[in-house]
Amino acid sequence: MNVRIMEEKIVKIIMYLSIAIVLGSLLLVFSMVILKGIDFLNFDMITKVPDGGYYLGKGGGILNAIVGSLYLAGGAIILATIVSIPISWYLNQSNKKSKFTEFVRLSLDVSCGIPSLIYGAFVFLFLVSFHQRAALIWGIVTVAIFIIPILVRAMDEIMQTVNRDLKEASYSLGATEFETLKNVITRQAMPGIVGAIILAFGRGIGDAAAVLFTAGYTDNIPNSLFDPVATLPLAIFFQISSPYPEVQGRAYASGIILIIIVLLLIVISRIVSKRLMKYVIR
Repeated sequence: MNVRIMEEKIVKIIMYLSIAIVLGSLLLVFSMVILKGIDFLNFDMITKVPDGGYYLGKGGGILNAIVGSLYLAGGAIILATIVSIPISWYLNQSNKKSKFTEFVRLSLDVSCGIPSLIYGAFVFLFLVSFHQRAALIWGIVTVAIFIIPILVRAMDEIMQTVNRDLKEASYSLGATEFETLKNVITRQAMPGIVGAIILAFGRGIGDAAAVLFTAGYTDNIPNSLFDPVATLPLAIFFQISSPYPEVQGRAYASGIILIIIVLLLIVISRIVSKRLMKYVIR
């Protein structure tokens, strides 16, 4: 048999095998969570806060954790977006192709690889130094800090895909650097930017390690930024750590809720990106 044909077949086998392993792993995880948690999933879980003794098998739900996760991730994504857009603009200025911008990109890449727990420990050290207690505001700051590098690099890569001819046309019409960045580059990259923001929101909801020390935990819905806040990943952790089978089952039910939220965010990201594509010059 021809060596080239043999190589082609081997590569195809490796590709299909890799896809099967990834999809099989996802299917295994999802099926395990669903099978173990579906019997414990009920309306009370998403409409009630924990009653006294919830973690001992009594009634209530995890509304506090659902709302807390949305508060925390929502605040973090707003803060991260406000910081990330100007940095992305700076990296994409036509006169800023320097060693410093490459250093910034390298630093951001390194920051993306740092475990979120390290960011949480850093903010916790700040709290201890200034005698602050864990609260929603510090959870927001923690999540924003580890989301910013991810968001900036995503926006940067998306903005770099904008056709250079559009930029040159903008400059030739007398537009300033800022006007070109805002009205041409950002607008052309908007579908990808919005998609990245929504996916980063999902990352913020699903991260537990970063807020383990900084957001605290409570059975109530926070009324201010300085109240402690519960999150879904931590609620799952506390429930799965319980010796009571009923509470452990609720942990898997909470996992189903978290999976549904993340999947919805992915679908919304795809839909919004496609809707915005009609405003993009191709």
